[in-house]
Amino acid sequence: RNMSSAGPEGRKKMRECDGLIDSLVYYIQGAIADHEPNDKATENCVCILHNLSYQLEIELPESYAQSIYMQRRNISSNDKTPGCFGTRSRKVKEKHQDTPLPEEKSNPKGVESLWHSTLIRIYLSLIAKSTRNYTQEASLGALQNLTAGTGPMPFAVARTVVQKANGLPSIRNMLHVSHPAVKKTAVSLLRNLSRNTSLQNDIAREVLPDLVAVLPESVPGSDIACETTASVCYTLYNLTQSSSHNARLLLSADGLPKIIAISMNDSNMCIKASRAASVLLYSLWSHTDLHNAYKK
Repeated sequence: RNMSSAGPEGRKKMRECDGLIDSLVYYIQGAIADHEPNDKATENCVCILHNLSYQLEIELPESYAQSIYMQRRNISSNDKTPGCFGTRSRKVKEKHQDTPLPEEKSNPKGVESLWHSTLIRIYLSLIAKSTRNYTQEASLGALQNLTAGTGPMPFAVARTVVQKANGLPSIRNMLHVSHPAVKKTAVSLLRNLSRNTSLQNDIAREVLPDLVAVLPESVPGSDIACETTASVCYTLYNLTQSSSHNARLLLSADGLPKIIAISMNDSNMCIKASRAASVLLYSLWSHTDLHNAYKK
């Protein structure tokens, strides 16, 4: 667990270690099967996998990167983007979102396991069943890492979490735990998931009122609460930017007074959150059909 925090070279060596990732996954599967999701070794295993999934898309060996992205290159042979990970434009993001990954291997080995649906379901199972905060946070954090990029892999993982594995109820429950780091990581994961336009309505329907409930009545005092609040605002921005219906959902959940209060903070206590709330307000105002409802 300590060694998996040793930076890019340490992660690379551990990912390449024959049988290591497979053994960690095997142990966690056994713990879940034995109804022991709270044991310390399971926590350690999940924390290692969390660390090994950090910047995975960027650090993948060229052979994996080529096989994952070959399909996209074949579909869009006119795309002049240099390299696999170079661009972050909206157009390319949307193209990635529509491009499926090559068919999953039924029996993944080593680094392939890190983004496989089997492990995604294991993380969701631990989020639902474990009561250890570190295990919950590491499971959420691993999913956050896997959904953090802009290529087809993060969007495929996001689709698995939301649509194939029905992960939103378990993630939603983590918004209401008392542990601030778990809550913050759950919000960060939802922020990543909400970038996927095809999932936004599902996410809004399932968790938008809960996200509003997480928002404080005024500017939060602690750094972690400040970051969580900013992340909630940006998630709500993603969910409502292109959807008047979702903006109305936010209004129905009494989100507007909270967002206004956060945005009006003029101290340096939590400038990140007040800026995020202001961006959200500006976006909400673009839905002209809701102006009368806003004014009321």
